[in-house]
Amino acid sequence: MLLDVLKIVAAVAVGLPILLYFYQERMLFYPTPPVSSVPWPARGEVEEVRLVAADGISLSGWFVSNGARRGEGRSPLVIYFGGNAEDVSWLVGTADRFAGHSLLVLNYRGYGGSGGRPGESALFADALLAYDYARQRGDLDATRFIAMGRSLGSGVAVYLASHRQLAGVILVTPYDSVRALAQAIYPWLPVGFLLKHPFDSLSRADKLTTPLLCLVAENDRVIPRVHSLRLFEAWGGGDKRWVELRAADHDDISDEPRYWDEIAAFLGRFALRER
Repeated sequence: MLLDVLKIVAAVAVGLPILLYFYQERMLFYPTPPVSSVPWPARGEVEEVRLVAADGISLSGWFVSNGARRGEGRSPLVIYFGGNAEDVSWLVGTADRFAGHSLLVLNYRGYGGSGGRPGESALFADALLAYDYARQRGDLDATRFIAMGRSLGSGVAVYLASHRQLAGVILVTPYDSVRALAQAIYPWLPVGFLLKHPFDSLSRADKLTTPLLCLVAENDRVIPRVHSLRLFEAWGGGDKRWVELRAADHDDISDEPRYWDEIAAFLGRFALRER
C-alpha cells in the first residue's frame, strides 16, 4: 500500500513539471477565433489595421480616430493590450469613452485575424511594432501616447513603457509577474526553471516614472490583490493612482461605471494639453 502511494507521488512529482513545461502555452494563452463583425463607436472613423512583423507574421487590428475635425491638430492615443482570452475588437465600440483619445488595438498572434502563435518575446516585439506604426502616422501626437494593458496585457504595457516614451500607463488587474502567480499556485515546483514566459513586470517597475493608473477588482480570484499591489508599490514614479472597485471581479471589472470614470479622468489630463 505504501509503495503504491509512493509510486503515485513520484509520478506526480515527475509528471507535473513535464506537463507545466510542455503545455504552458495552452495554460497561459487562449486564442480567440476571428469575429464576423466589429461594434461601431458613436463617433470617430474606424480603420482596419494590418501590420507585418519582422518575422513575416501578419497582425490584425483597428484604429479609431478621436473624431476631431481636420485642422484641429494631432490627437493623443491609447494603445490597448488585452487579456489572455480577449479578442480586442470589442473595444472599438467603446472608443468614444477614451476622453478625446484615438484608439489602437491589435489582436495578439493567434488571436482573431492575427497569424502566428503567441509567446512573451513575440508579444513584446509586436507591442513595439504597434507603437512605431502609430508614431509614424501624421495624425497622432507621439508625446501623448498612453499604454493600457488588461490582465495578461498589463505585462505587455509595462514592457512597452520600459522601451518607448509614454505619457501615461493604465494597468487593469495587473500582476507582478506570471512567474510569481505560477509559483503561488505550484509552490513545490521550480517554476523559475520551467516557465518560458515569465512576463516579469516587477523587475521593470522601479525604473518607470510614467504616470500610472492601476485598476483592480476587489473580488479578483484570478490575480490576487497582493500581486497587483506589489507591482504598484514598486512603480518608480510618485504620480500613480490605485483604484479598487469593490463590486467587481476579474472578468467584469469593465462593467463598473467607475472603471470608465477613472479612465476618462486620467486620460483627460493629456487630452487637454495644447497641441
